[in-house]
Order: sequence, then C-alpha cells, then structure tokens
Amino acid sequence: MEVTSQLGRKPERKNKRSILTFLVFLAMSTALWLLIKLSEDYTTQTLFGVTIVDVPAEKWLASDAPTVKLSLDINGFHTLRLTTIREGKRNVTLSLADVPYRLENGNTYSFSSQYVAEKVADLLGVNASDITMNDAKVYFNLVPLKSKPVPVELQADIKAARQYGVYGIPILDPAMVTVFGPEDVIDTVRTVKTELLTLSNASESFSAMVPLLLRDGQVQCATKEVKASIRVEKFTETEVMVPIALPDTLRLRLFPDAMTVKCLVAIKDFGSLTPDNFSAVFDAQQFEARQPLLDVRLTAWPQTVQVIETKPNKVEYIIVQ
Repeated sequence: MEVTSQLGRKPERKNKRSILTFLVFLAMSTALWLLIKLSEDYTTQTLFGVTIVDVPAEKWLASDAPTVKLSLDINGFHTLRLTTIREGKRNVTLSLADVPYRLENGNTYSFSSQYVAEKVADLLGVNASDITMNDAKVYFNLVPLKSKPVPVELQADIKAARQYGVYGIPILDPAMVTVFGPEDVIDTVRTVKTELLTLSNASESFSAMVPLLLRDGQVQCATKEVKASIRVEKFTETEVMVPIALPDTLRLRLFPDAMTVKCLVAIKDFGSLTPDNFSAVFDAQQFEARQPLLDVRLTAWPQTVQVIETKPNKVEYIIVQ
C-alpha cells in the first residue's frame, strides 16, 4: 500500500518540475524579447511646455508659457521613460540670464528652439541630436515697465543683551532701489520693505544681507537683497534737565521751567551729552486759550539716545508784566 503511494507521487513531482521549467524559459524568452524591443529605436512626437524665468527687471513677461512640438528618435528605454512623465507635466525651464534672445519686432522676442532641445535631452538622458524641433525659434512677449526709485525700509526685531542697545539708525546698502511694474501698481509704491531681520542677545555690531519683499511678483527689482549694518553699543542710564523753550515774544515764567528726561545713552557718548542736545516746548494754543496748565513735550533728542521717561507732562505759568 505504501509502495503504491510513493509511485503515485513521482509523476506528480515530474509534472511540477516540467511546469516550473516551462515558466522559467517563458520568463527568459519574454525578458529577451522585451530587451530586444527596448533596444530598438522609435520615433515619438510630443509637446513640451517652456517656463521662462529670470526676466529682466525692467520687463514684464506678457505671454503665456510657450509650447513647442518636437520629435524624438530614441530607443525603447528612453521612450519608456518619456511615458512616465504625464503630458501635462512635460515642461522645461529656461533662464533668460543664460539663453541669448533677440528682439523680433515690437514687444516680441525669440530664442533658438535648440536650447529647448538641450533641456529635454538632459531631462530624458539622451543626445540633443536625437531631438528634432518642429520650429526653429520660440517666441514670447516682453513689455516695458514703469520704473521708480524708492527708499528701502528695514523690518527688524533686534533684542540687545543686558546693558546693550542698538546705536543709531541701521545703515542700508543700497538705501534706495529702482522698482519696476505696471503703472497703476508702481504709483502706489512708497517704499520697499525687507524681510524681518531678527536677532536676540546682541552685544556687538553686525551686518547681514536681508532679502527684499516684493508685491507677489507685481513689482520687480534688479536688487534682490540689501546689506543692513546694525551698530550695538553698551548703554547706561542717565537723567538730563532740559529747559522748556520760551518764545522771545512771550513774557512768561513756567513752574517748573525744565523737563527731566530719563534716557539710555551709549557709554562712549555719556561725557558729551548736554541739555543742548534736547528740545522741549509747551503748547502755545493752550496758553492762548488761557488754560491753567500747559502740556509740555520733548520735540528733539539725539538719534543715538533712547528716551525712557519725561516729566512733568504739564506745567503752571504766570505772565510777567
């Protein structure tokens, strides 16, 4: 009984080996056939979009991204690679800073379509000579823009270390830039702001390159960033008694006749700081209305001084006959 069972399994194992051998040879044959087919050359026509970048700041790209038609004489491997790129995604980027272009007429410009062929060749890993362009040139429109010089406005959040502070006004290089854009947009531009420059615990002067912020591409500028130089000094607190200015035409006595200004001053300037560096005035309109108390305010102080507090805010007066 056992001998019969073993004899029955031998044909079954033989059949399995035969099927396996068949499948192996089938796979090898299919792979060989596929390899031969992929090694053959094919001619394929397709469309590629061209994205144009690095347009001169004084020009506006008024045309849509051009589309070019081309023929590819490439083998099956590269053809297979092309099919993995969806038709809507077949696009190359050309920079006008790298590609020579010429004026055709009016606002129409062109460059050789061979530059597109080279970009497509790099994308697919083929030779540019394997690509035939249907048209010799690619055309696009550049429209002149209105220009305007404007000052640069630094946006900064500089936090100094203890006993230190920002000294004076940051120096920008350049402080003015020329912007370009449609007339209705440019007419509304007063300044060009920078991105926010931040620094914590600053205890020494420093410089940084800060990018400019342009209006969502509506405004262009050849200058993309400016150098901001920030001076940081060690500060100390002091008080200065500033006389409240009286016009020569008025005979008045004020009580008190001086304003106390509490401020931070750079240690290097401490010895040279005097009341003459400040100006304080009273409200003349309140005097003409004969109000009993007059508002006083600080009107001028050195740019390098940080005012903390002034007092008093009001003064009494008498008219001297």
